[in-house]
Amino acid sequence: MTQQQLGGLSFRRSVDQMVDRALGVMQVTPDVAEAIKACASVLQVSFPVNIRGRVELFTGWRAVHSTHRLPSKGGIRYAPNVDQPEVEALAALMTYKCSIVSVPFGGSKGGLRIDPSKYTRDEMQTVTRRFARELASKGFLSPAMNVPAPDVGTGQREMAWIADTYKQLHPEDVNYVACVTGKPVDHGGIQGRTEATGRGVQFGLREFFRHPEEVRRTGMDGGLDGKRVVIQGLGNVGYHAAKFLSEEDGVRIVAIVERDGVIVDPNGLDVEAVYQYLVAHGKVEGFPGAAFDADGAKGLLLECDILIPAAVEGVIHEGNAAAVQAKLVVEAANGPVTSEGDRVLRDRGVEILPDAYANAGGVVVSYFEWIRNLTHMRFGRLERRFDEARGEELVSALEAIGGTPLQHYLRSKLAKGADELDLVRSGLDDAMRIALHEIIELRNSDEQIEDYRTAAYVIALRKLSKAYIYVGEI
Repeated sequence: MTQQQLGGLSFRRSVDQMVDRALGVMQVTPDVAEAIKACASVLQVSFPVNIRGRVELFTGWRAVHSTHRLPSKGGIRYAPNVDQPEVEALAALMTYKCSIVSVPFGGSKGGLRIDPSKYTRDEMQTVTRRFARELASKGFLSPAMNVPAPDVGTGQREMAWIADTYKQLHPEDVNYVACVTGKPVDHGGIQGRTEATGRGVQFGLREFFRHPEEVRRTGMDGGLDGKRVVIQGLGNVGYHAAKFLSEEDGVRIVAIVERDGVIVDPNGLDVEAVYQYLVAHGKVEGFPGAAFDADGAKGLLLECDILIPAAVEGVIHEGNAAAVQAKLVVEAANGPVTSEGDRVLRDRGVEILPDAYANAGGVVVSYFEWIRNLTHMRFGRLERRFDEARGEELVSALEAIGGTPLQHYLRSKLAKGADELDLVRSGLDDAMRIALHEIIELRNSDEQIEDYRTAAYVIALRKLSKAYIYVGEI
């Protein structure tokens, strides 16, 4: 059942309503508010491609919400239900997201109306390269102006195709590889980008549980270990978030919701085993040792400590928010809670870590990849061996003082220099920690702000409004 069938707001209007709540706290005048929310430009393209002897017409969009920082940044999604309002909403969300985690990008988003499952790899490459040419020829693809990344229905291979297409169009651009992020590591990508959004969810939750007073606000106590978690969507984001949280932080993934239904095991599911089963069978039904219900929507209403919707927008809405039993909702997807659903949850005292924060890990690491591409050097190349040498000196000093050799594992740990993946994870952890600390601090210092979402948007909008004022746009 769609959001419209439920009588809810469109995704774009839902995002705007949430922003309006923050603007009300800031007492921004209506004209300035409208200027901040408006998309700067939207490109729609339609192009024919010969598929299996017949011409098919494809339609795509690229929306730019803000150019207060350049380039504008945001993913490209391939889905049969993509439309312009959705792309505009996602572009706006990207602007706010970048501001919250202090990434110096404007917000942009793209979409192509296509069902990737109906086409072969070669056909997808032909369509993707044609779409890339349309974007590049109209100024919506370049390292300096507009940089896409993967989203729903796209991944590393599509980004590699887009980057190569841009290179063919602009062979003189030495920075061509920076025209997209989320590329394969061997094609200019960066280690840690594939799992970045899921890892960001993990780092965000870790930081949240470092604040006992915030944890108590949810009705929970203690740390992450042993907390019952429901994951909706075992795609790239949900899989990595669930895997890291269960394997490294000791949470119990008690239910996983997928397209064909929900599987439940109160003792905790083996995320990797479920993922491999899903890849092999295309469904979660029949996974050994777990109860299955074909009505996946019921999974969102299971009793748990933390609910992580990590698939698509609008899955928690006015029609089911009253039945959500989670103590904390973490929006790993873009817009999984509608404006009306958000209101119901807030009225019930259910806390939400908003998508504009929780989903930001991908753009943080995309920023690192973009910087890496512009510098033409992998992170850690200059300092890694120097750091290892300093570490060896420290080990030698400790052994001389103690009179005995250090154990091998400790020696290796102290003498290890940080490689690129270490630095990427460190930078992502730092970004998520600082952003959540700012959100919590603002919520607790301003009595007008009653939830984390409003606090996050106020932080973003203050930065945006200052930027617009400084350059004279408002």
